[in-house]
Amino acid sequence: MQLFDELKTLGHKHVKVNKEAQQKVPTGLWISCPKCHQSFYHKDLGVYQACPSCAYGFRITARERLEWLVDDFKEMDTDLITKDPLEFPGYMDKLTKARKITNLNDSVLTGIAKINNQECALGIMDPKFIMGSLGTITGEKITRLFEEATRKNLPLVLFTASGGARMQEGIFSLMQMAKVSQAVKRHSNAGLFYLTVLTDPTTGGVTASFAMQGDIIISEPRALVGFAGKRVIEQTIHQRVPEDLQDAETVLAEGFIDAIVSRDKQKDTIAWLLEMNKKKGGRHG
Repeated sequence: MQLFDELKTLGHKHVKVNKEAQQKVPTGLWISCPKCHQSFYHKDLGVYQACPSCAYGFRITARERLEWLVDDFKEMDTDLITKDPLEFPGYMDKLTKARKITNLNDSVLTGIAKINNQECALGIMDPKFIMGSLGTITGEKITRLFEEATRKNLPLVLFTASGGARMQEGIFSLMQMAKVSQAVKRHSNAGLFYLTVLTDPTTGGVTASFAMQGDIIISEPRALVGFAGKRVIEQTIHQRVPEDLQDAETVLAEGFIDAIVSRDKQKDTIAWLLEMNKKKGGRHG
């Protein structure tokens, strides 16, 4: 039995969209966490830009992180600019765009900082500069940071965020892994402390070198940490891998990370580690 006359019901074909009003509705008010898939009001991200449900740290620029991390900061090596060694098509345009977005000369911010009055050399890789990829200037800036820390007898804190080597620079990019690792070794030989903080994502050549060479390695919650991407792994071994295979929590369980620290606790935790190291007389104390 037909209870309603189809012509008298309010079907979607009878509703006219007010396009002018629709354009006035703000976008981006509600955000979905890519990890736990919970939706929340954008202001709930807070100053730390972290999911209020699972504490996943959304990808932020190096300068945004600097705002809540340090008490004082003196930037280094702002004049270093890549020469585009392979003359890769469209690369200089990509660099110009990335510099505008991040206000950096390349994918890492370096300098001397104070965190809760603990002095250290500080590097922060920026995932919004061509996905924090490792180029020649990135490697040079991090190398110089380690060399300056060694000269000044300072501990070093490095926040990593990278999609891996920068394809536009080919072998010159891959060479940075060895160059930075040598600087890390000289810093270590001087008995100085090196702390790495893994953020989302830390992958590729950065993971295969200096990101995992810290005396202590901590990570943000739910950060992607790995070498090859999930799809590449599956294509190589011809089988499915768990969704959480490269989550920081899994990497912690397997012993590659010492602790997972949410952003709201990072400043105090880092300062405490720097202070304890100083009291013990350095890494070898």
